[in-house]
Amino acid sequence: MNGDRLMEINIKRLTEEEFNKFAKLIYEESGIFLKETKITLLSNRLRKRLQPLNLKEFSDYFEYLQKLTGEQRKKEYEMLLDVVSTNETYFFRNERHFDALTQVCIPELVKIKKNRKLRIWSAACSTGEEPYTIAICVLENMHLLNGWDIQILGTDIAPSVLDFARIGEYSGRRIEKVPPKFLEKYFIPKKDEPGVYAVKDELKKLTNFYYLNFFKDRFPVDMDVIFCRNVMIYFDKIYQRRLVADFYKSINDTGYLFIGHSETLHSISEDFEYRKILESPVYIPKARK
Repeated sequence: MNGDRLMEINIKRLTEEEFNKFAKLIYEESGIFLKETKITLLSNRLRKRLQPLNLKEFSDYFEYLQKLTGEQRKKEYEMLLDVVSTNETYFFRNERHFDALTQVCIPELVKIKKNRKLRIWSAACSTGEEPYTIAICVLENMHLLNGWDIQILGTDIAPSVLDFARIGEYSGRRIEKVPPKFLEKYFIPKKDEPGVYAVKDELKKLTNFYYLNFFKDRFPVDMDVIFCRNVMIYFDKIYQRRLVADFYKSINDTGYLFIGHSETLHSISEDFEYRKILESPVYIPKARK
């Protein structure tokens, strides 16, 4: 048995006291709210940081985090939030959202906007499937967008998923919902890796990926469309309200906000109005006072 495996076995589960300390720290740094039922999950994820740092106890890691300063602190806290965050996604997830974007939202924006600029933000973009799906939708509307200045932003709190997104190579469940015509049109099969497909440069040219912590960093502005799906479920009401208030500042008056099908802005924000587009729930900003 190798040393890493032996060390992993010897690191026991977080105690209740340790869990509360880490949960409070993670909440303060990211807004992610961890219930007590997540103690085993958090224990398993924190082990991924203990091993490379050669630490044997969770308490050692907590003390280590408290002592860090400057750039070293920034990097390690990014690594902490990286291992803690959940990254479940795939191309064309909840495809009705993309039907609404392609068939209604983009055509409406083309009619309304005079500056011929289109800005779409995939907030919490994970490994890139969502922003690349958005890029496909945009390219399918290029007959309307010829000559437009188009930018698709993908941001996330986990550096490792952003690296994955920039590479842009996918397989298995990640691409199983990509229509065959789009798989052929916008992906290149890897000759040396059967079943792996790389996104074409025309998708990459439309997208930019960068790190963003919702509650620490400045939001992009002048957004026409914001996707933030299945993210607010990880925050409590306080942070949900903060997040949506910042989205309201970030989005244009004629913009669209997409959230998860199981999510709602009811009791969270009065800045947006609900609108159903092709059976897809969408929110639009109310007139600013």
